[in-house]
Amino acid sequence: MPGDRDTDPLDDRFDGRDETREERADRNWNEVLQELRVLQTGTQILTGFLLALAFQPAFADLSDGQRTVYLGLVVLSALSSIVALAPVALHRVLFQQRAKPAVVSYGHAALITALLTVSVLLVGVVAFVFDVVLGGTAAWWALIPLALLILVLWFVAPAIMRVRLRANGDRR
Repeated sequence: MPGDRDTDPLDDRFDGRDETREERADRNWNEVLQELRVLQTGTQILTGFLLALAFQPAFADLSDGQRTVYLGLVVLSALSSIVALAPVALHRVLFQQRAKPAVVSYGHAALITALLTVSVLLVGVVAFVFDVVLGGTAAWWALIPLALLILVLWFVAPAIMRVRLRANGDRR
């Protein structure tokens, strides 16, 4: 493949790839699906963990506040799954309608939303466990560093990379 300019006359971008708009949409859709698989697996594990907690004998010992947090986490877990599955449902509804670029854009937005909900869910579950096992102060000691780590790794680092890429003239 050429490095700087594409040679395919049907290619609508100069990005170092010889692919048509449809081929790019197919490739991007496969990437979205792979990311959805990874995200959904983690969400399903957290959901299973949360649902199993309600059937443990110690669940009766939770305070009203802890039960409220628990139920909020269960709802957030369901919401994360629904959002992560939305692109697949849209793809089924629009199958063979020549809407793949729109499906990919929708999938991208859904993935960003799902990442946000899962990040809150991850931090919330860990803080909840720390609260139940060690108390409220420990929950804050778990919540704050985890939230900061997610912020740095999921948002700050990618933003810095994007700025550097653009500063170097790489617009891919």
